[in-house]
Amino acid sequence: MAQPTVVLVHGAFADASSFAALIPELLSDGIKVLAPAVPNRTLTGDAAYIASVVRSIDGPVLLVGHSYGGAVITVAGTEENVKGLVYLSGYALEEGESLGELQGRFPDSDLAAALVYTPFPGGTDVTVDIEKFPAIFAHDVDPGLARILAVSQRPLAGAAFAEAAPAAAWKTKPAWGIVSSSDHTINPDVERFGYQRAGVKAVEIDSSHLVMLSHPKEAADVIREALKAL
Repeated sequence: MAQPTVVLVHGAFADASSFAALIPELLSDGIKVLAPAVPNRTLTGDAAYIASVVRSIDGPVLLVGHSYGGAVITVAGTEENVKGLVYLSGYALEEGESLGELQGRFPDSDLAAALVYTPFPGGTDVTVDIEKFPAIFAHDVDPGLARILAVSQRPLAGAAFAEAAPAAAWKTKPAWGIVSSSDHTINPDVERFGYQRAGVKAVEIDSSHLVMLSHPKEAADVIREALKAL
């Protein structure tokens, strides 16, 4: 099999620049990388968009999803040329399960009390309180960068939290993952539970939610392991 293209799928409250420290690690190894912009509107719509990106790639694909991006790759990963999944501080949903349902099984993280809801035509955007963002999302990231990330968030539409995943690609595709054990955005037990249920080969890193920014080498190692196995 030809070497897969690594498609990096960002999460909520972030964009593809959240992979800025990880991408050079992969490119320096000659790995093909693509980091598209996720609309962050609805789970099925976002997954359909990423699936269209995957179909445009000639050859196999390794899907890597951070946070909400994990839910997106869980659905989009059913595309035929997706050969594996990697979850970074991510949601590994079951078919028929929503983000809210999975999170609701566990105590709230610090994120729950820091969410800001802003109406837009046709819905409600959800972001993180700018002042609280660095501590909740990026406590081990350079403080100057964390402040930039706080004011440049890509919102997630509130509807995405309640939408059930129509498929779970991990049922038929091998999966790897990182649990961020110091995550204040997603309760680490949410990550652990989802990974265990999905048979994800997981490692734990003492990291904030933005593990690929604070620990890019370790995140790259997990992706390299997946590529080697494929």
